[in-house]
Amino acid sequence: MVLNLRSLQDAVRTGLRALRNAARTSPAPGPDSSPGRAAPVPGNARLPAAARGGAVDGDVYPGDFQGRSSVRYAPRPDGEPDPGEVVWAWVPYEEDHSRGKDRPVLLVGRSGSYLLGVMLTSRDRVPESAVSQDYVDLGAGAWDRQGRASEARLDRIVQLRPDAIRREGAVLDRARFDTVAAGLRSRHGWT
Repeated sequence: MVLNLRSLQDAVRTGLRALRNAARTSPAPGPDSSPGRAAPVPGNARLPAAARGGAVDGDVYPGDFQGRSSVRYAPRPDGEPDPGEVVWAWVPYEEDHSRGKDRPVLLVGRSGSYLLGVMLTSRDRVPESAVSQDYVDLGAGAWDRQGRASEARLDRIVQLRPDAIRREGAVLDRARFDTVAAGLRSRHGWT
């Protein structure tokens, strides 16, 4: 029997998912356990639905945005998350949407009840002299308390519920936002 790497990876992923689901419904061992109480899952996997940025029903991340949209710059000083603002939210990992981490996200538009955003990273992904379709240099901003330069990742558009935004980090100035918008238009055909 011939196994390729993809089928082996799929088998491992399916097995891990089954184990994770079993752990969520198994009673927790110990003196304070009660019937039907789920065992704790390490990490962020068991964050409340609002913190996870999941679907409207609160249980499942709807998946990364794959369609076309309009880039919108509309920050308002009203305490609500708006396109053009950098916010902090729980973002699921690409390979496992039940896990993720809290990170800065630049909001770039809307799709139905969701805000659309691109993740920011302080890790330098693009050398100074290079050009990338995946990352746009933003420089430093108030969203990073350590004052590190950031890059916006354009190849993954996350969907966030407005009530899942943990806090606002800063308003991105129009010139830097327009650079991100141009990258989204070029890469994804957005308007």
